[in-house]
Amino acid sequence: MSAFSRSRPRVSAREWHERLLFLLLISPNVLLLAAFTFWPMIYNAYLSTISWNFLSPVQRFVGLRNYETVLSSEIFRIVLINTAVFTVVSVTVTMVLGLGLALLLNQPLRWRNGARAVLFTPTMLSGAAIAIVWIYIFDPRFGLLAQILGWFGFRSPNWLADPNWAMTALLIVYIWKNAGYAVVIYLAGLQTIDQTLYEAARIDGAGPWGQFWHVTLPGLSPISFFLLVTSVLACFQAFDIIQVMTEGGPVNATNMLVYHLYERGFIQSQAGPAGVVAMVMFVVMLILTILQLRFIERRVHYS
Repeated sequence: MSAFSRSRPRVSAREWHERLLFLLLISPNVLLLAAFTFWPMIYNAYLSTISWNFLSPVQRFVGLRNYETVLSSEIFRIVLINTAVFTVVSVTVTMVLGLGLALLLNQPLRWRNGARAVLFTPTMLSGAAIAIVWIYIFDPRFGLLAQILGWFGFRSPNWLADPNWAMTALLIVYIWKNAGYAVVIYLAGLQTIDQTLYEAARIDGAGPWGQFWHVTLPGLSPISFFLLVTSVLACFQAFDIIQVMTEGGPVNATNMLVYHLYERGFIQSQAGPAGVVAMVMFVVMLILTILQLRFIERRVHYS
């Protein structure tokens, strides 16, 4: 018997039992991840290298030709720009608006609980249902927004049919739907900040702005970081409102990565280009998440 065998500790029956129990407990999650996450990613990588229309039994391998075709197209460049603009504007406005409303509703105001419920309600509603309601609101002739603008002497633009206004209309609806979620999360974060920190800041001569900058913002940094990561990922997956309101139009003005994926795969029946778009989405979202974890998390103050 070797020295290594003699020195290696023996595993008791209890330890074997614990290891088997551990494997038994994690196996359902591992199987679900393998079936619904890892295998679809691997299969999508394969689809991005073939020419197939989902119906033909023949799948022709074309290598990187699909990547060259998709990445060099003018439409894909427009899609990337639209996705970037939509993500930056939506995330920024939603977080700033959510923080402002949370600070307001954190004050001892009358009816604040009712206001919180009203703000959070759109978050729980179906995106498709919300989109249908807003289509009527944006109607340039009879919509509610047209009536309100008419009171002040302004003419309502054709929001959903004008390439110059379609993205703005989409952003209004998306921010309106998701701002309440940011408000509730920020309100929860405000409740966790130690009030003695504000007292210490007041004793040191800090005014309202100083207290906000040196106490509130650092205290909310974990909440802000969580909202930033989840909001960016959610924007890249926004689909239902786009599908119902604009269908990526007009003239690709609101066409974004996830809708372009749907368009390529389920409308044009092009498995290869759809797989390429999905791979690009995965890579971009992975890079953004890593960058946020690598650089932004450094500024997060965990108490």
